[in-house]
Formats: sequence, structure tokens, C-alpha cells
Amino acid sequence: MGLGKTHLLSSIGNYILDHAPECKVMYVTAETFTNEFIESIGNQKTQQFKNKFRNVDVLLIDDIHFLQGKDSTQEELFHTFNNLYEAKKQMVFTCDRPISELKNITDRLSSRFERGLNVDLQPPNYETRVAILKKKLQEHGSTLSEDIINYIAFNVVTNVRDLESSLTKLVAYMDLIGEELTFEKAKQLLGILPAMANIARDTLSIGEIIKTVGDYFNVSTFEIKGKKKNKSLVQPRQIAMYLARQITDFSTTEIGMEFGGRDHTTVMYANNRVESLMKGDEAYAATVNKLRRQLTSS
Repeated sequence: MGLGKTHLLSSIGNYILDHAPECKVMYVTAETFTNEFIESIGNQKTQQFKNKFRNVDVLLIDDIHFLQGKDSTQEELFHTFNNLYEAKKQMVFTCDRPISELKNITDRLSSRFERGLNVDLQPPNYETRVAILKKKLQEHGSTLSEDIINYIAFNVVTNVRDLESSLTKLVAYMDLIGEELTFEKAKQLLGILPAMANIARDTLSIGEIIKTVGDYFNVSTFEIKGKKKNKSLVQPRQIAMYLARQITDFSTTEIGMEFGGRDHTTVMYANNRVESLMKGDEAYAATVNKLRRQLTSS
């Protein structure tokens, strides 16, 4: 599912080996466990198979859902589980769904899985997605503008794999052409992202964004689109322009036209201004992100 199950399991194994190098740690996928078990039967080496998986201090098995419907393998794992449990050894299993939703798994095996600590891995939140993207960029030795990073983080919400895939596509393009990427080009390259924040995004109009921001700041759509430049209007106007650019596919020219016929450079200035303020003012950033979530979850 791309939520980091395998990475987490690998990290657990590495942590144990770093802090207790004398421990015998076994990592295996459920598919490999199954294949080796079948092979051991064919080669009449089942005892060798049992010894391999039962003489360990820590057993890590990835993608346990693969065992659905494989009765003989489940039976073998059940006995392996009991053997390790009685020896007070540790076991960690990963699955792409809750144990209760597995099908064709014997009751006694699923009850063993349920006996331990069950942890639900959730998709990373917006802030974590931004942090992941920045970390990956650092590893690549590449840079992207904040608005591109925010655009990816806000739209790819399902898993880390899709997040990294979107980033890799942009980095590969930059490496190929040897120049910095513009926001508009990034949106074009990404096309239809793997998972949009909400289907409603496809039909979200600039007018709806203006009204939502106006309601939040208690100013009218007419005032936001108007020419007055007092602070109580400039702030919501700039935020609305920023959000229109971030969560719609309208060009800066189209956005400017919706804001009382303003020039596209005004929209660009507003976008840069909001980004700058978000970096230095946590309360301001929280307000912008709150409005962003409100617009894409409605």
C-alpha cells in the first residue's frame, strides 16, 4: 500500500541488530515463507525448514495477507508461532488490512495475530508529506520551489510510494533538461496525480475559493475582488489567490481575471507573499492550511 510497512519492518530488524548484535533476526516475506515451505516438502527437508524459522530470536514476516487460502502454510506458521511464543521470542507481522478483514485465514492463526499489539499505519499528514519530500530532495541533491513541494504534498495523500513517484518524475526531468522547474511545468508534468485530495477539487471554482476565504475573514466577495488595499482586505485577497493557484489548474492569468481583472504578476506576487509569511508565522500558516483543508474536504 506504500505506507512504509516494509521499511518499518526492516528498520525494526536493523535496530535490533544495532543494539543487540548477538540476536538472530529473520526477515522474510509471506510469499518467500510459503515458497520455501513448499520447496522443503518437495525436497523432503521440512525439518530443515522448521529449524531455520524456529531457531531465531526475532521473526519478521511481511505481507501476511499473502497467506489467505494457503491452508498448509498457515498450519506451518501456526506451529512456528507457538514454538517461538513459548520460547519467549519476538515476532512482528505486517498486513495490508486489519486482521479481522482477512479471508480464508484459520481462526486459530488469526487469533494468534490478534493476541499481540496491533498498530494501524495511517497515510502521512500534510506536514509529514512536506517533510518527506524535502528529505528525499536532499537525498537527491536537488531543489524544488516551495509551491511545487506544497502542490505535491497537498494532492498526493494516499501513500509514500506515490509521493516519491511524483517527486522522482520531476527530479528526472530537471536532471534531463539541466534547469530549474517552474510551477506550471511541474503541474503539466505530473498531469493527473495518483490521488487527489478530493474529487470536489475537479469542479472547485475560483469563486468558491473567494467566498470561503471571505466568509472566514468576514469580508464579502465584492470586497476581495475590489480595488481597496487596506490590510483587512489584502490578506484574504492574497490568501485566496494563493489557494486558487495551489488547488486548481487555472493559470495565473485566469485567476487574476477572477479577482477583478488583475494582472497575472499580481497573482504571482500574492503567491510568493503568502509562501514567505507561512514560513515565518506559524499562526498564519495554520490559517492558510485550515482554509485549504476546508476547501478540499467539502
